[in-house]
Amino acid sequence: MSKLIHFEILADDPHKLADFYKVVMGWQINAWPEMPDYLLITTVPDDNTVVNGAIMHRDFPQAVINTIEVESLEAALEKVVTAGGQKLHGPNLVPGVGLHAYCADPEGNLFGLMEPRPGN
Repeated sequence: MSKLIHFEILADDPHKLADFYKVVMGWQINAWPEMPDYLLITTVPDDNTVVNGAIMHRDFPQAVINTIEVESLEAALEKVVTAGGQKLHGPNLVPGVGLHAYCADPEGNLFGLMEPRPGN
């Protein structure tokens, strides 16, 4: 079975969009020295079991929606709106999984937020 090992968020202005994700998700985001506009994302430091990713220029149309686990969906949605994003759909209860909503960042990239609620 294959597993997700990396994600990329496409952006017109990678550095500006990095600021949004730093505020909303608390991620560490730093430029890769070999490619200064390819910004490496660390979602959880020093943990090889999680998926990390990058922000890069919008060279392709969006084809993937990444879902991000949050402790509180309500708090995360407030941060999204305050930081310039939008709540698009939800919250919806996914039976046995949790509370989910779709959002868009300030450049219109779609992403999901999931508050785990196993056995709901």
